[in-house]
Amino acid sequence: MKFTSLVALAGLATTINAQAEMDRLMDLKIKHWTKMRAEGAFNKYDNARLQAVGPTPCVNGKAGEYACDKVDLLSFLSHQEMGSTTKEGNDIWGWTSSTGREFGAVGQTDGTAFVEIDKTGKLNYLGRLPTQTQSSPWRDLKVINGYAYIGSEAPGHGLQIFDMRKLLTLTAPKTFNIGTDLTAWYQGFGSSHNIVAHEEKNMIYAVGTARNSACKGGLFMVDVSNPAKPVSPGCASQDGYVHDAQCVVYNGPDVQYLGKEICFNYNEDTLTIVDVTNKKSPRQISRTPYSGSSYTHQGWLTSNTDMTFLLLDDELDEEDKTGVAANGRTTTYIFNITTLARPTNTGYYQSPAKSIDHNQYVKDGLTYQSNYNSGLRIVDISSVEADPTGKGFKQVGFFDVHPEDDSVGGIVEFSGSWSVYPYFKSGYILLNSIERGVFALKYTG
Repeated sequence: MKFTSLVALAGLATTINAQAEMDRLMDLKIKHWTKMRAEGAFNKYDNARLQAVGPTPCVNGKAGEYACDKVDLLSFLSHQEMGSTTKEGNDIWGWTSSTGREFGAVGQTDGTAFVEIDKTGKLNYLGRLPTQTQSSPWRDLKVINGYAYIGSEAPGHGLQIFDMRKLLTLTAPKTFNIGTDLTAWYQGFGSSHNIVAHEEKNMIYAVGTARNSACKGGLFMVDVSNPAKPVSPGCASQDGYVHDAQCVVYNGPDVQYLGKEICFNYNEDTLTIVDVTNKKSPRQISRTPYSGSSYTHQGWLTSNTDMTFLLLDDELDEEDKTGVAANGRTTTYIFNITTLARPTNTGYYQSPAKSIDHNQYVKDGLTYQSNYNSGLRIVDISSVEADPTGKGFKQVGFFDVHPEDDSVGGIVEFSGSWSVYPYFKSGYILLNSIERGVFALKYTG
């Protein structure tokens, strides 16, 4: 047998194993959420009780029923109040208008709700955009230049493109029409798992599309320079299925890539780095596994200016008790990416809490982590350049939106918070909870 055939077989085996792991992960979640529904987790909290909690400062480690540290609760809206009939949440992102008004797009299983955060931090429900086809636990969205780009694991969903400027003149909550109120409905793909936005280049990358398609679930490129007429210039599929990614115009120390469009892909069992400057011929730079890998989920650069390190979260290492995550404490892996062709795992950080990690975003030396049952965890990572082992990382604040497991010190399961948006100029933070709703928070540290 030729060597190339052996390589091809090895690649096929890796692809099959990765798909099996994703199937297992989704099955674990569906079983857990089915159990939660049977127990009434999505409707046992009446709105009056939840609304009575906020606004509430964090005092002596509590904001109402929620454990906290240096994070105040300013406002809350349940999924019921935001028009969801399934009452289940997922992703979240934000947008700031040209006049400084701050809005959130709140993912739910049956659509996307829109809220505004006023100057006091109060959340106001403005309306919702229903799912394009059917409900799904997985919905992901990002915003470029005021347009929300929304994908879902729902079959045939494609990419909804919605102009959030429609929210500016509303005087009462509105349910938008999935036909007439969309700027466009892009159908170049059906289902997707995540939506990645590269704002500088007006590019959307839909990831986790069908594995049996030509793109193999890789970086499905959508040029949204004209949101009304999105087009796909290509796909990066060399390493197959991409679960999530961050794409940037590179400004780091690896001089051969200065000014290039680089995507840092979280590919189920590796960190995979791709040069996507040439959309017709993207080039894979490196593919890096790491010790303790169970399901490579998401991550973020520690700085958009020097681009020398990134953080990576693995969604199944706590569940599977692999490597250092065997103790169940949320584990974040640190990678030195000074040389894009040879990233190295230099260390890790472990949260004080037992929980599964999900999504994290970095702002001004802090990573804002949405870690399922332990909620929002804010970690100071400013020491990473001086000590890339992670020993200098320190939790500086938190807000736990799942008090049910506080008495036992946390449980490793798929409840609580899904994602966080920390980029508003006001400092207000949006956190979306699976079983409760959206929280407006403020870090006071």
